[in-house]
Amino acid sequence: MERISFSELPKGMYAALAGVQGFVDHSGLDHSLMELIKLRVSYINSCAYCIDMHYKDAVAAGEDPKRLYSLPAWREAPYYTQQEQAVLAFAEELTYLPANKSAEHIHDELNKYYSKDEIAKITMAIIAINQWNRLVRSNGPVPGLYQPGDHK
Repeated sequence: MERISFSELPKGMYAALAGVQGFVDHSGLDHSLMELIKLRVSYINSCAYCIDMHYKDAVAAGEDPKRLYSLPAWREAPYYTQQEQAVLAFAEELTYLPANKSAEHIHDELNKYYSKDEIAKITMAIIAINQWNRLVRSNGPVPGLYQPGDHK
């Protein structure tokens, strides 16, 4: 059962979060990569509603389902490019935020494939899905009902 509907959020709250998402959506980053980020972070955060949504959106956009359901074990699957692997490692680092651990090796890997501008935009994409996961986990919408395009 939904605890707080989006229409019950304080005035301006949804718009603020949507502003971050709007920046990401218009950043010029590859759509397929953004869907991998959204889904991987949602798996980490155990956000069933967002997993359902982003899985369905990615499949509707033509993504191979095996790449989506294999994301929790991406290091052991051959379906991801080196560029995607670098981003998935970065997404995990920023989502888990492990204490007392250097992330230099992750940045070294990202720098092989992406400019500083792109890394900043990827960072914002990771921030965006983490914000949505936390809001959705707090609000409690029912997973499974989402249809691709519902939030456009």
